[in-house]
Amino acid sequence: MGYGLPSNQTVNAVGGRQRARDIRVGSRLWTLDGERTVQTTVTEVEVVKAREVVDVVADGVTLTVAADQMLGAPDGWVHARDAADTVLAWTPARKLCRARLTIRPGYEFGYLIGATCSDGTVGVNYVSLVVNDERFAQRYARCLTVATGLSAGLEPVTRPSGYLRRQVPGYRVRVVSSYLADVLRQYVGGDAHHLRQGFPRVVLRDPETFQGFLDGYTDGDGYLIKTWPGRVLVSANVPFLTELARIVGARFTPRADGRASRLIITDRWPSRGTFRPEQHPIQLRESGWSQVHAVRRREAGDKPFTLYGFRLAPYPSFLVNGHLARQQW
Repeated sequence: MGYGLPSNQTVNAVGGRQRARDIRVGSRLWTLDGERTVQTTVTEVEVVKAREVVDVVADGVTLTVAADQMLGAPDGWVHARDAADTVLAWTPARKLCRARLTIRPGYEFGYLIGATCSDGTVGVNYVSLVVNDERFAQRYARCLTVATGLSAGLEPVTRPSGYLRRQVPGYRVRVVSSYLADVLRQYVGGDAHHLRQGFPRVVLRDPETFQGFLDGYTDGDGYLIKTWPGRVLVSANVPFLTELARIVGARFTPRADGRASRLIITDRWPSRGTFRPEQHPIQLRESGWSQVHAVRRREAGDKPFTLYGFRLAPYPSFLVNGHLARQQW
């Protein structure tokens, strides 16, 4: 039945999509290595004829490949002809060309997450913080740069005050990075809305990171107690504060009227022995699964299909419209 892709089927090459017939020895293609995207190089191009191909109809896209073409599935590799009703390894093709960050753990990393969870905004492709306190904005910008390598600075802005009922001066820190936005959503369970976000357990990797998280959250939605060593964190997200209370061994009683609750944390919380370090991925998981809805056979007419197959190194796989495919065994 042949192996490979028809001439007009596009693959995800570094620099943009290319048709299979335009791939040459030395071309660099995107692929998946576990949960991350990596690059691999074409070492050989094979051309064969076939009388049949299949259209694999997945979420929002159709792949046309040889019936014997191997595609990535949860249990390994599956022939395209047998892929109906399964899921395929996949990554968003439109995000392949974006800049990837190297996230650095530590106090600044924890502070960035804490301040973003309390007072930041995570957009589709940006992260921002708008506050009145210049020192808070400066600290956030510095920690963002240390943790991600992105350049961040302060921008004077005005913002409405519901209490004063007028515009007041403030400061904005904003960086455009879909990678950072996606990884912050990953940390809090997928939804970065303050009322729906989950507790980011990635900050539990060590006491230094967790202390940064507490300080960042306090600067955003909290305050230090003046009469004794402790702090108060404020949020209407009860599950978030409940989980945090367990970690620091604090008592927590949420308000029953739906208004913002308060969690009191003493500075002596480490002596309670309730903190347990946990290891969670700090880099972005770039892979997911795409549901296959149908596999349709397509036979050639007067002329057979021309199929293009590739040999690759160091990784033996490549992406077809974001879906993982493998070179012939």
